[in-house]
Amino acid sequence: MFTFIANQLQRRLTRCLLCNAAEADACGTCAPCRHELPHLGQACQQCALPLATATDTLCPRCLRQPPSNSSCHACWYYAYPVAQLIQRFKYRADLTAGRTLAEVAAQQLAPAVSRDNRPDLLVPMPLHWRRQLARGYNQAQLIADIWGRRWQIPVNNRLLRKAVFTGSQQQLKREERLKNLSRSFAASNAVKGRHIGLVDDVITTGASLEAASATLLTAGARLVSTYALARTP
Repeated sequence: MFTFIANQLQRRLTRCLLCNAAEADACGTCAPCRHELPHLGQACQQCALPLATATDTLCPRCLRQPPSNSSCHACWYYAYPVAQLIQRFKYRADLTAGRTLAEVAAQQLAPAVSRDNRPDLLVPMPLHWRRQLARGYNQAQLIADIWGRRWQIPVNNRLLRKAVFTGSQQQLKREERLKNLSRSFAASNAVKGRHIGLVDDVITTGASLEAASATLLTAGARLVSTYALARTP
């Protein structure tokens, strides 16, 4: 379903989503606008938190307590205009905005996927059925479908599910989120021995990805690498 929608949107896009210029490429943006997006730059290899110096590879928190995932990559800061486009995509069903971000990010994250020895499968972060029913779709599924097609990696949305409804976590600190998310995910035994690429839209505290990654590893996954559109500073 989402692949069909993405293909239809790709045919319709002729102008840049950001500046309305007529020279948009297949991703839906023009080169000057893509250059101005808030690129993440140097970031922690395991949580994608921005780092102060180019020589650092891990943030202090990951040095003290390494997360379950083996690597983490995000394309942009969660800042203007990326933040506004993600909000339109996530809460107002603007699938054009989501497809454009996913297509551009697919190009920019491709080298990281190669460095990670290419996951065997891409798995979108699941929504609880109540939230997906209310929203009508899972934004991580659309992103994963586009990335899977671009990177030629199979996508499977049945290997991980949100078993417990945890409500909104936006106002909670990371420790509170981790507590709420404990045992909230369930994974299929079919992940055993596989390198899973876990896909989400935004990394805020990393608690959701941490809980999901731990669940996948407990179910037998060999490695979990995480990928997202954006990371909050």
